[in-house]
Amino acid sequence: MTAGFHHVELWVADAADSDAWAWLLERLGFVLVQEWPEGSSWAAGGAYLTLTTSPNLTSAEHDRRRAGLNHLAFHGGSRDAVDALITDAALHGWRPLYAERYPHAGGAEHYAGWLENAAGFKVEVVAGD
Repeated sequence: MTAGFHHVELWVADAADSDAWAWLLERLGFVLVQEWPEGSSWAAGGAYLTLTTSPNLTSAEHDRRRAGLNHLAFHGGSRDAVDALITDAALHGWRPLYAERYPHAGGAEHYAGWLENAAGFKVEVVAGD
């Protein structure tokens, strides 16, 4: 048996309004492999992430502090690549989190940046060197 994720499916308020996700995923090396009116799938490293419009919206904003998904963590490449992505993210619908502790908000040995989009989804981009 192979360990690891096969895929993750995120239900979002409106998959048609996923420009911030598209920018981030492309920047991280994901490739758009499927698209339909209610969603899209992005693949990298043998797994894929699907963004699908939720059929049951009680709120358009994701609350990562409630039970459910807190954040997704992605491999971001080198420290320079993570720095560049975090710098560019604000131009593409993401705001930095923990900026005062960047890049070691996760501890002295952990080099990463955290971002949040307008819908409240949080991602962590981790340097590999």
